[in-house]
Amino acid sequence: MAINTELLNKICTTPGAPGFEQKVRELVINEVKDLVDEVEVDNMGNVYAIKRGTGDKRVMIGAHMDEIGFIVTHVDDSGFIRFHTLGGFDPKTLTAQRVIIHGKKDLIGVMSSKPIHVMSPEERNKVAKIKDYFIDTGLSAEEVKNSITIGDSITREREFIEMGNCVNGKSLDNRLAVFILIETLKGLKGKQVPYDVYGVFTVQEEVGIRGANVSAMRVNPDFGFGLDTTIAFDLPGAAKHEMITELGAGTAIKIMDASTICDYRMVRFMKQTADKHKIKWQPEILTAGGTDTAGIQRMTEGGSIAGAVSIPTRHLHQVIEMAHKEDIQGSIDLLSACLIDIADYDWAF
Repeated sequence: MAINTELLNKICTTPGAPGFEQKVRELVINEVKDLVDEVEVDNMGNVYAIKRGTGDKRVMIGAHMDEIGFIVTHVDDSGFIRFHTLGGFDPKTLTAQRVIIHGKKDLIGVMSSKPIHVMSPEERNKVAKIKDYFIDTGLSAEEVKNSITIGDSITREREFIEMGNCVNGKSLDNRLAVFILIETLKGLKGKQVPYDVYGVFTVQEEVGIRGANVSAMRVNPDFGFGLDTTIAFDLPGAAKHEMITELGAGTAIKIMDASTICDYRMVRFMKQTADKHKIKWQPEILTAGGTDTAGIQRMTEGGSIAGAVSIPTRHLHQVIEMAHKEDIQGSIDLLSACLIDIADYDWAF
């Protein structure tokens, strides 16, 4: 399966913690500016890539640009850095990881905690907590304090690789969606769409879908698509009913998550569109977590008819997230087909 892994690599490795999306926003603008009729940026930093259609309705697609990360809260007298999380972390995934602190200049650091060799038996049996970790740059306190201040953002350091027919790295959540939306807009260039398409690259999703809430109020969409990763729990020990999705089984059509029950008409339309275009798909019900779909659906007068294209991904919120290339391409294909076919569906209750 051939996808543009060079672009995906660049998107995944560009830093952009919640509230600090400047660099990834610049990348997005450079990629979409020649693909659409208009590009706008709001006060919060959401990017609107607007392709005008022939009809009088609006379709919004939300793909968040931010990645989970951290923020500097303290630099001690030895130069060790304390931090607060930006987004959801399982503390054990921090062990032995490298990070990048984005200050006056970028500094590499390592996540560290008390060595097991000097732990008491009681300490060894305790579950690790975020507060147990600190960041070591290997530099003196003076060198650290000359470059780093309280409030600087921190992102994780990990290269993007290909593994068989899969891609692997950090921040596939949600840079996969950023990539898919860019590739969808590329495919639509020169084509006519029935309604105005607002491809919105949102901010601060990982800390509460904040950018999607703001942008949905601005766009006031009639129809909406969230675009995000979802859990593929197709791993040893998982029962079939626990898997949510599986890698290589197709793009996922969201039915619900903890923040959204997708409009049944949109779910039906997406399923029919996938079948019509022979796009492999699987249903997704996620009983925890949420996506920009919630903001797109609710933060507009009267609500929008909303659903979501979800990309099955293993090892979410780790630096080893994994997705299948065929599922990525299927997500591009499904979103593209939905944007072209949306006016042909009977949306009556």
